[in-house]
Amino acid sequence: MVKIDIIRTNGDFGFEAKDAAGHVFRMDTSPETGGENYGARPMQVLLMGLGGCSGIDVVSILKKQRQDIRHFSMHIEAERETGKEPALWKKAHIVFTLGGDIDEDKANRAAQLSMDKYCSVAETLRRAGCEISWEVRMTDAQ
Repeated sequence: MVKIDIIRTNGDFGFEAKDAAGHVFRMDTSPETGGENYGARPMQVLLMGLGGCSGIDVVSILKKQRQDIRHFSMHIEAERETGKEPALWKKAHIVFTLGGDIDEDKANRAAQLSMDKYCSVAETLRRAGCEISWEVRMTDAQ
């Protein structure tokens, strides 16, 4: 069983979440709704989790295939429902950017496996109605 403790630590809406290993993550709401930019918005944390989950999958798959990854980054853009409470994520697009001695077909396959089979966060978002798209870009960046 996973255990997370959350305590209010800053102003009205600034919270720190801590896992059993002591890792801390800060959250807050926007200044427009009374927050102080103390941390990430909770709904943004879901997208960060999507990136972390998928990133771990892709790197793991490529390492097993003996690909030399010298650069890895992701960019996620997403759109929430409007005029609804709660407002769920309705669309998310991920751009994986990889550099190194990597076969592009293997990179695309690794991303596909992550998105369609392994990433639990992606599946959680999909089951909530979010349409997830993705693409892989290769770069010379080291």
